[in-house]
Amino acid sequence: MAKKYSLLIAIGYTIALTLVCLISIDFNEVPDFAPSFSDKIFHFLAYALLTFLWMRAFMFHLKMLKQKAIWSSLLFSITFGIIIEVLQMTLTSTRSFDFWDILSNTLGVLFTVFVLSKSKIGQH
Repeated sequence: MAKKYSLLIAIGYTIALTLVCLISIDFNEVPDFAPSFSDKIFHFLAYALLTFLWMRAFMFHLKMLKQKAIWSSLLFSITFGIIIEVLQMTLTSTRSFDFWDILSNTLGVLFTVFVLSKSKIGQH
């Protein structure tokens, strides 16, 4: 992934994730072929990727040091996840606020923060 496009990629992914989370879907009409916990896996992975992309944007585009970029992406991603859950409750009729989604989101964020804090990315 090109460093110079890191901010654009993070913004694009955030917009796409927002749209996916807020579109109205009647889940009674969608065939249920996935395990009941599969949406929690999606939340974990989606927010792990969100955190990674924003960490790169903060480091490479906004020139933050690695630790500050990691903590900024953690704060951004967890806050974003909570806001999305509130918006699902208030703006849609087919989605609702779900504490377990927030927990899955947060675990994905924390997993990525742990991996990034141990990685060599951004070290000279």
